[in-house]
Amino acid sequence: MALTFGVTVLPDPPYSRMIELIQFAEARGFQYAWTYDSHVLWQESFPVLALAADRTSTIKLGHMVTNPGTREPTVLASAYATLHDISNGRMIMGIGRGDSARRYIGQQPVKVAEFEEALKMIKPFMNGEEVNWNGTDLQLKWVRPELPEIEMHVAGYGPKALAVAGRQGDGVIIQLADPDIIQWIMDTARRAAEEAGRDPAALKCIVSAPSHVTDDLQDAREQVRWFPAMVSNHVQDLIDRYGTDGSSVPKALTDYVQARKFYDYDEHSRVGAKHGEFVTDEICDRFCVIGNVEQCAEKLRELEEIGVDQFNVYLMTHGQEETLQAYGDDIIPGLAGVNA
Repeated sequence: MALTFGVTVLPDPPYSRMIELIQFAEARGFQYAWTYDSHVLWQESFPVLALAADRTSTIKLGHMVTNPGTREPTVLASAYATLHDISNGRMIMGIGRGDSARRYIGQQPVKVAEFEEALKMIKPFMNGEEVNWNGTDLQLKWVRPELPEIEMHVAGYGPKALAVAGRQGDGVIIQLADPDIIQWIMDTARRAAEEAGRDPAALKCIVSAPSHVTDDLQDAREQVRWFPAMVSNHVQDLIDRYGTDGSSVPKALTDYVQARKFYDYDEHSRVGAKHGEFVTDEICDRFCVIGNVEQCAEKLRELEEIGVDQFNVYLMTHGQEETLQAYGDDIIPGLAGVNA
């Protein structure tokens, strides 16, 4: 299948800016719009998504990502079902164990076993099926049966979380654009899917990373250096659990984290974040999609060739409209032309 395109916009104030950028992306051929779900670092995203749903017509909407810890699972499922009604069937869920949303308020990510139990309930429940939760039979009887199913895509890096994605998700969310690491992640999730009796080939691959389209490659690297530093939070958890010998997690993912000194959530996903100073140019190039139109298109074709279904632009860089315009004018039509 041809590569599809999404964009992630922070729920920064003013709330109208997020809606404007989603509308701008929709008009330029983007098929998906996502936002973060960290309710203290940024504005509460659910009411803004409701407004975005009301003010758009075709683009699909969801979180990159929500979690079943700060969001009680039945409340989360009901919220998505309600937004699905408002949007007339355009919601799509991205869900993880909780990073900034949890850590910033003094909590740890949801434990893997608890995470999986929540996902088992959320997917059918938000789609109108009867479930048993806390020993009680529950059903959202008001769900419109004619609407398409809300897909649930699961974020993860480590073997245990990826196994959950393979067993429970419609797809895997991967926060980096390194082809070798992407293939390891998808292989890990698909093995779990197959062991669970699911079709491993049906598991979709969503890659999320910043993209800055410019002839000034060094400036692009400075725009995105915060991103591998953000990824290092998750990788450090894996190192603490599995070590760095490459037996459980590839060294291509863990080696760069050795130079990391600290992480400041007050600069989470911000250009110029001081905690990103340890990130090398090579890691910026591997983890992101940067450069001129031709360089970005070449990287995206490589991702498409290894089976990536959606590339999602993390729009936390300068020149946001310019990035969306470059994709709408040149990159999206160019890749579509190759596939025609």
